[in-house]
Amino acid sequence: MNLLTVLGACLLALVNLSSAEHWAVLVAGSNGYYNYRHQADVCHSYQILHKHGIPDERIIVLMYDDVANNRRNPTPGKVINQPGGPDVYQGVPKDYTGKDVTPENFLKILNGSDMTGIGSGKTLRSGKDDHVFVYFADHGAPGLIAFPRGELYARDLLNTINAMFAKEMFRQMVFYVEACESGSMFNKNKLPPNINVFATTAANGQESSYACYWDAKRQTYLADVYSAMWLQDSDKADMTSETLQQQFLKVQNETKTSHVLEFGDLSIAKEPISQFQGKQASNNLTKIIPTIIPKDAVPSPEVPMMTLYNMLQAAATNDERRSIRYEMEVLYKKRESIKQAMRTIVHGIFEDGHPKHAAMFENTAQVEQHECYKTAVTEFTKKCFNFNDYEYALRQIYVLSNLCDEGLNEQIILDSIHNACAK
Repeated sequence: MNLLTVLGACLLALVNLSSAEHWAVLVAGSNGYYNYRHQADVCHSYQILHKHGIPDERIIVLMYDDVANNRRNPTPGKVINQPGGPDVYQGVPKDYTGKDVTPENFLKILNGSDMTGIGSGKTLRSGKDDHVFVYFADHGAPGLIAFPRGELYARDLLNTINAMFAKEMFRQMVFYVEACESGSMFNKNKLPPNINVFATTAANGQESSYACYWDAKRQTYLADVYSAMWLQDSDKADMTSETLQQQFLKVQNETKTSHVLEFGDLSIAKEPISQFQGKQASNNLTKIIPTIIPKDAVPSPEVPMMTLYNMLQAAATNDERRSIRYEMEVLYKKRESIKQAMRTIVHGIFEDGHPKHAAMFENTAQVEQHECYKTAVTEFTKKCFNFNDYEYALRQIYVLSNLCDEGLNEQIILDSIHNACAK
């Protein structure tokens, strides 16, 4: 190869690099005011990307959008993400809201499918030289993350990622995932190291992520611990010099409540944050507040009960206290009924005393029988408890994975679910 050929190849590489674009997909996969924090996290992430130069046409936001103007919000039209923090809601694109926030739409957007007639119609139009950043905040369970309508399963996400790679939709792609048991979306070599994708998660595959920053005025938690740590780091970081790995290590060190993990192509972690969160320097960032290490972190499944407890502590009258205690009692009974339903499902297959009965509750879910698990979870949400109404039910469905991984006939599991939850 002569010198001119080498110089030409280098020049072409530089041209391709300079024409590379940044794309982002930001998802708050929950609804309801008690889940305020997920939309606050996503709104904050938008402000960072936008003010570092990623244009709105290349930032796609999915969020239910029922928090900012909720009747319970004492500051209508405003959302904050940290104590004393600024409004992070202003200017956020409302690309997909309400009923359009679904796992199906999310996967279609990642795949660059035509979204005409749905929401804003924006979809990922990235190419082989581009960098893609994906951030998701919501609830999770073994091998899935939840949406207001439906669930996104690890295998379906991986299939989409592989399809994106095959279609050359990115040079490199990064996922940040805030959810309980979020490590289960990528662990056990689910995310290959050779497709230019790097991921970090708030928790391993067996533990909760944590909410934080109780706000007495708003009567809700403002953020999630892992998300608060990366967002506040990005607020003040020199993005052109700090690497993804440096940010990961900071977040891992400052998240004391769960195990922050990384997966996939770890060489991408050597890249500066600016490759994924925006290169443009800005002195017009959202008001920067020093990192606030949470001292009131609460496991995500306990947020509804702790919200009521905090409200009880602040109640001014006996009537208010009675009303809140009643709500706590109802919530406690519902949680017990969820656990009882799962015990009944298992009992319908393995009676008490059967060697495998106890193992269904004691084993960590591996989610080996994907289609069985998916079908069983869908049936459980239809016949027993919808996760959107009863988030605590997500803490119990590891049992369904264990039943499926026993190699049982799928219909046996479905029949037991139906019998346990028959009205």
